[in-house]
Amino acid sequence: MSEPRVFLLPDLGEGLTEAELVAWHVSVGDSIEVDQPIAEVETAKSAVEVPSPYAGIVAELHGKPGETLDVGKPLISVTPVGSLGPDTDDAAPAPSPDDHAASSMPSGSDMPDATPGAASSAPSASVAAAETYREEEKAGSGNVLIGYGTPGGHGQARRTRARKAGVALAEPAEPANTQLSKEDELALLRTRVPGKLGAVISPLVRRMAKEHGVDLGGLSGSGDSGLIMRRDVEAALKSAAPEAAPEAPHIEAPAPVPEPVATSAGPATDARTGLAISARTPVRGVRKAVAANMARSRSEIPEATVWVDVDATALMELREGLKANGADVPGLLAFIARFVTAGLKKFPELNTRIETTDDGSQEIVAFDGINLGFAAQTDRGLVVPSVRGAEKLSARELDAEIRRLTQVARDGKATPAELGGGTFTLNNYGVFGVDGSAAIINHPEVGILGVGRIIDKPWVVNGELAVRKVTELTLTFDHRVCDGGTAGGFLRFVADAIENPTSLLADI
Repeated sequence: MSEPRVFLLPDLGEGLTEAELVAWHVSVGDSIEVDQPIAEVETAKSAVEVPSPYAGIVAELHGKPGETLDVGKPLISVTPVGSLGPDTDDAAPAPSPDDHAASSMPSGSDMPDATPGAASSAPSASVAAAETYREEEKAGSGNVLIGYGTPGGHGQARRTRARKAGVALAEPAEPANTQLSKEDELALLRTRVPGKLGAVISPLVRRMAKEHGVDLGGLSGSGDSGLIMRRDVEAALKSAAPEAAPEAPHIEAPAPVPEPVATSAGPATDARTGLAISARTPVRGVRKAVAANMARSRSEIPEATVWVDVDATALMELREGLKANGADVPGLLAFIARFVTAGLKKFPELNTRIETTDDGSQEIVAFDGINLGFAAQTDRGLVVPSVRGAEKLSARELDAEIRRLTQVARDGKATPAELGGGTFTLNNYGVFGVDGSAAIINHPEVGILGVGRIIDKPWVVNGELAVRKVTELTLTFDHRVCDGGTAGGFLRFVADAIENPTSLLADI
């Protein structure tokens, strides 16, 4: 029987280097098909189901629920159905093309005499079935999950298994390929080194090089098409290591004095505060991603904040009027999102990103379109889904997409693509009952607009004191891409739209 094919945990999006195994959907010995979900894993972005690129019998599960697995490490081993030996049997014989059951007699010398012609026809039929299986497995379905997919295919694959023959095969079936194909390997490792066209590396190799200070731009990959492999980084580390110093004479060190051990069975005590430690919670998943992104934002972005109080009475009255007419009324966040996209068209500097080039210089990257992210609180933590092509949507369409993305994010089913790729973020922290906040920019974006709660406040209208519905808008922006004039102009544009909503809402 051929060796099982090993499926490595793929890069599930945006260069993520690890994922937590939540649950297995299959067990050892199960028969699985191409694209069948085999496990649920939780990345720093979302919880996703991983489909198998191989069909066959599950030989081994590499990991237990709760474990954190690195991208590029084994996830599951699958024995191809076409390579199973005669000792492998199914509960029922496989059907023949004419819907009659195939012979379930064992092959070999103990088999009764077959009818004339069976010895010649059965081997050819079995070989043909095995070849069909191998060709279809090689073709795959073409389905892709962010960083990988079954090669080839056109969206749908037939899954034909080799039938057990009534007699031994005239010639052994071709052994299944136990190595990843070139297409599989390149699909799994699709992160290019800037300025080096042929060097493609995995997130693990990139992280390893970064931790040890290895310049990937100066390496020549030993893999297919110049692929930089882990062994290339290890070789660079060995060549850079200083020659070993002469071995010093061995001196027996005195036995260490054991530290006193606490005999109390109670909880551990914190040395700094003197308080008992009640719990330790690992920082992982969404919380780990949020922490890393916020720390990077604070350390890299020279941010500034401007804010303004806004009279939202007209917008509230507009919504109430639409409700009275029986219309399907978008939420307040959808209206404000519509104003934000219009403002970003007028002030495109806030819909950009800062990138560092190979020579260390920086560029401002502008986009032909707006992917509007919005902060959504979930049981897994704060996530930022993004509405793709938000500038093309009306207030009603924005409302529908915001509600859909919020629901899939709270269910933990949002894809990495839905949780990434934003170009500007809208944060409605008014739902938490607060008036304002100096938000942290969602790196690598350059701006985030916060909306506080809408409450009754005294306001001067036409020289008269009145009670109005007032909210506070707060804009935090990257001072590298624009100055206060641009930031203030954008903030004032959105504020004016809230105070006079009918000027921009002809398409709702």
